[in-house]
Amino acid sequence: MSERVTLHLTIRGRVQGVGFRYAMASEAGALGVSGWVRNRRDGSVEAIIQGGGDAVAALRRWAERGPDGAQVTSVTATPAEGAFVGFEMRPTA
Repeated sequence: MSERVTLHLTIRGRVQGVGFRYAMASEAGALGVSGWVRNRRDGSVEAIIQGGGDAVAALRRWAERGPDGAQVTSVTATPAEGAFVGFEMRPTA
């Protein structure tokens, strides 16, 4: 089992109105990653992802593509803290 990793992601591009949050929540569930995802008023998507290093890396790679219809131009990842159970979609902030 790999060490637990927590990252804050900011995903930019055509990432709203394409089901990004729903698809990310589904992918996180499949990978066993916890945290949350939400749209931002500036048009980006923000997420906190936490889990084993391999699973977090896989979800970060997925975020660089996103679901069908998304056009991701950048993903910024920074270390984060906190403890999360499950994966939730949060309201726009």
